[in-house]
Amino acid sequence: MRSGLGLEPWNVLHQGIAERTGMSIGVVTIFVGAAVLLLWIPLRQRPGLGTVSNVFVVGLAMDGTLALVPDAHALGIRVPLLVAGIALNGVATGLYIAARFGPGPRDGLMTGLNERTGRSIRQMRTLVEVAVVVTGFVLGGTVGVGTVLYALCIGPLAQFFLRLFAVPASTTGRVVASGEPSEQAILQR
Repeated sequence: MRSGLGLEPWNVLHQGIAERTGMSIGVVTIFVGAAVLLLWIPLRQRPGLGTVSNVFVVGLAMDGTLALVPDAHALGIRVPLLVAGIALNGVATGLYIAARFGPGPRDGLMTGLNERTGRSIRQMRTLVEVAVVVTGFVLGGTVGVGTVLYALCIGPLAQFFLRLFAVPASTTGRVVASGEPSEQAILQR
């Protein structure tokens, strides 16, 4: 957001809704996250602790960060902010989904569509991002070169980092990271 080169697609939607409702973008993010969970029902996605946490943490963190981080004015700062933001979001997506505590609402659309259609994570994420940016733009959200770059790059990055950080399935039949660590897992650290 601070690069000033265009918002990522979901924030285009959040911004468009925020401008129409007068709510902060962080509050809109929370409401949209909760609403997106309804789209999980036909996809038969199951929320986890990470899913519920994501609904609230992302919106609150966004409002807090925007209050603390100043706008960037020099292009020499804005471009690296944009590239770093996209790359770090790809890394973060791979890390938190691989932890198996449940994807966030928006990423759950990607994983649910992947599971139901058999199409790649890359394709499903790109499809979701394009649909969201078009809707956000119609509502008045800001679109820029960064928006397009994000929409086209985040799918391949998410797919790459999900594979990179994938935790092998347990041979004991136990689900890895399904909740609190077991006593045995703590002792093995």
